[in-house]
Amino acid sequence: MNKQTSEKERDINEAQEAQNNEEQTAEVAADDNVAEGAAEGADNVSVEPSLEEQIAAWRDKYMRLQAEFDNFRKRTVKEKMELVERGSEGAWKAVLPIIDDMERAVAASEKSDDIAALRQGEELVMKKFESVLAAAGITAIECIDKPFNEDEQEAVARFAAGEDKRGLVIDCVQRGYKMGEHVLRYAKVVVGE
Repeated sequence: MNKQTSEKERDINEAQEAQNNEEQTAEVAADDNVAEGAAEGADNVSVEPSLEEQIAAWRDKYMRLQAEFDNFRKRTVKEKMELVERGSEGAWKAVLPIIDDMERAVAASEKSDDIAALRQGEELVMKKFESVLAAAGITAIECIDKPFNEDEQEAVARFAAGEDKRGLVIDCVQRGYKMGEHVLRYAKVVVGE
């Protein structure tokens, strides 16, 4: 109810701003038409406005332009905020079926003693989650037995592993993830010395 009220108030404010902008535009057009009519009615007699009139006209144009820009800026900020608020909506909707599967798995684990079936269910849920991540362009950073890369990995420990494992990742403590080429979370790894 509160959200609906704030949306109605926002819609009313937007309508009032639009009406004010239209009135300002109409006034500017009317002023321009009056000025043109006055110039035509003078039978080609060139009467130059006084300095005060020119200053007042420029000040008026400046104020109108400033108000128009301020309205544009407010509208743009509001649109950006709405995009940020609703931008992740699709990703979260894709995660909801996985939560449903996890709830079913927990309920099944309470009723069943078959560990192999429970493990198989967990693996299915994990594969489903990985497919949702892949659809969003998120991939795990593969790092075991590869050279340490500080752009994608964070070394949490060093371990003496022999000459052939020097500089290679021996173990991954926490998986890292990338979205395209951007690192979402660095992989925490153990590096061989």
